Amino acid sequence: MENMVLVGVIIFALIIILPSAIKIVSEWERGVILRLGRLVGARGPGFFVIIPFVDRMIKVDLRTLPMDVPPQDVITKDNVTVRVDAVVYFRVIDPEAAVVKITDHIRATSLISQTTLRNVLGQSELDELLAQREMLNQNLQKIIDEQTDPWGVKVSIVEIKNVELPEAMRRSMASQAEAERERRAKIIHADGEFQASEKLAQAGAIVGQEPATLQLRYLQTLVEICSEKNSTIVFPLPIDLIGMFLKKYPPTS
Repeated sequence: MENMVLVGVIIFALIIILPSAIKIVSEWERGVILRLGRLVGARGPGFFVIIPFVDRMIKVDLRTLPMDVPPQDVITKDNVTVRVDAVVYFRVIDPEAAVVKITDHIRATSLISQTTLRNVLGQSELDELLAQREMLNQNLQKIIDEQTDPWGVKVSIVEIKNVELPEAMRRSMASQAEAERERRAKIIHADGEFQASEKLAQAGAIVGQEPATLQLRYLQTLVEICSEKNSTIVFPLPIDLIGMFLKKYPPTS
């Protein structure tokens, strides 16, 4: 009878202890083991056994995590207030450091991303923020990654998403863009006039060398006018044209 009670107690103890001793960690996770408060190491993936009531396991996700950086009010180098948000992609490469050296590596990465975003963009001018965003993304990624490296966190990508400008600044930029388009249109128009004047000058030189060319142009203009359905056509007759006929057929006395 005593043996049966002992066996029952052992079975009951195993039922309670085994679930806390057997651990299963997924492929994308690691289990950081603390034994009596001291770091033992990271285990996984797969199945392993720990010492109940002695060991403590903390799971760490090793997958890349996307994180939105909340909109930040930034004053640029040229004293323009803008509202900027971003997205950060990071992952844990050292699960032991992520558990031992930082309380909450996700929250810490979010906070350091916010402060770095304000600091870096505050040292840039508005034109750089709008036109050189790729360079700013690389600078942000490098700075944030250097600060999170002791925590075992690798920041792979930082992308600035939206840049919100004040309404007055948007109107000023729209006016500037419109003035720039007008300037280009005037330059193109003036360039066209210059090229046309050069061609007209060349044409005038050719006509001056060959007077008959001018007569052909008059006749061509007369043909074009006659093609229109007008009742009356007034066309000036050049004296040179009459002179040509007078030279060929002189009047007889």
